Amino acid sequence: MYFVMIPFVFVSLWLVQDDRIARISSAIRLIPDFPKPGIIFQDITTLLLDPKAFQDTIDVFAERYKDKDISVVAGMEARGFIFGPPIALAIGAKIVPMRKPKKLPGEVISEEYSLEYGTDKLEMHVGAVQPGERALIVDDLIATGGTLCAGIRLLDKSIKCSEIFGWPSCRTCWSRGSRVCLSN
Repeated sequence: MYFVMIPFVFVSLWLVQDDRIARISSAIRLIPDFPKPGIIFQDITTLLLDPKAFQDTIDVFAERYKDKDISVVAGMEARGFIFGPPIALAIGAKIVPMRKPKKLPGEVISEEYSLEYGTDKLEMHVGAVQPGERALIVDDLIATGGTLCAGIRLLDKSIKCSEIFGWPSCRTCWSRGSRVCLSN
């Protein structure tokens, strides 16, 4: 009946006093002017090379969402596949991959979204999420918001009603067609 979303890289923005946040932030390498001038790319591969920072990342997310009755973690391609499964295990939820077209076998539902340079689609297995389940979307970043909105619409097709926690600045994105009840 509900879903919850979080963008991965915004973990460093949480307003909490926690030594782990500094360790996580310092483990993420910043690469200026990648993939194009003016962009500062946050490379999480260096975080993955630091087992303590990687564990801290999973622990911080698990602590934040463990008491929210989440039964589904939807991992967005591709970094959602790295962080989604350990978060799902830590909170006792199943993992549901959301993939680019023609990557999942069997029957899928799909949702098209806009990119800066065209369109793409996300797909999810039919029946992976049932009405009444609560889902957490794990995505790595929000650029245009296209993949995140597509993931929300995929869950909305299965769950039928949506509630978003944790990122109030996304409000305008959800008003473009999905039935969403916002809360903080």
